[in-house]
Amino acid sequence: MVFERAVQSKPARAALLAFSVLSAPLFLSACMSSDKDVDLSTYVDQTDPADVLYNQGLANLNAGRLKEASKKFDAIDRQHPYSEYARKSMVMGAFANYRQGNYDDAVTSAKRYLALYPSTPDAAYAQYIVGLCYFRQIRDVTQDQKESRRAIEAMQEVVTRWPDSEYVDDAKEKIRFARDQLAGKEMQVGRYYLERREYIAAVKRFRFVVENYSNTRHIEEALARLTESYYAMGLTSEAQTAAAVLGQNYPDSQWYKDTYKLLQSGGLEPRENAGSWLSKAGKLITGA
Repeated sequence: MVFERAVQSKPARAALLAFSVLSAPLFLSACMSSDKDVDLSTYVDQTDPADVLYNQGLANLNAGRLKEASKKFDAIDRQHPYSEYARKSMVMGAFANYRQGNYDDAVTSAKRYLALYPSTPDAAYAQYIVGLCYFRQIRDVTQDQKESRRAIEAMQEVVTRWPDSEYVDDAKEKIRFARDQLAGKEMQVGRYYLERREYIAAVKRFRFVVENYSNTRHIEEALARLTESYYAMGLTSEAQTAAAVLGQNYPDSQWYKDTYKLLQSGGLEPRENAGSWLSKAGKLITGA
């Protein structure tokens, strides 16, 4: 995101200077009469105008001082809640939290921005930050994939609502990755059932991949595993159809070669049954 050039407000600074001079005796007197130490940095922070705090936040962000940047952006939101800088600081604060790995805080800030300012130029970026936060938390396929689903939903929102934004291409790429993760999870569970010879449960998982994730890298294995599962169940027509669909789409695949050998061992060969669900699903395969 392009950071804005620092803007200094002379009237605001003059007013601040005048206030500081006039109130200095009272402030020092109060300090002397108090038993507690006064945090001067907090005092300055509370009296800085919004533009000063915002530019300080940007400077800290550019310098990699992410915690300090977050503090500045949060201060604007608290002290100048109805200013233009408060609006800007909300999305910048979300970005700073994302960079620090504070994903929950980043999502909260970004979603709040979207609720308050859904039609502003930065709305697409706020939604993109939400998607990034979920994407960075995607786990290995052996674990729960709720983050993958959330990332897909958030990034699809970027693609749908802001099709001309600069974030669309990356959003689509991350959607493809997250979908591949979901397909991978289904395959992992399907292989587990196949190894245990629970063929019906295995077929259910592999079929889901073929029907819902046909453009992922798992489609070849899914068709091969369906052939294996159907063959083991004695459903030779379905096994032959799965192999035929695999061969039509990926004739040079090692999965197809292994599947062909499996059928040959039983005196069979790939042959498509036009009435099978596999035949219909095969027409939708687009490749990873």
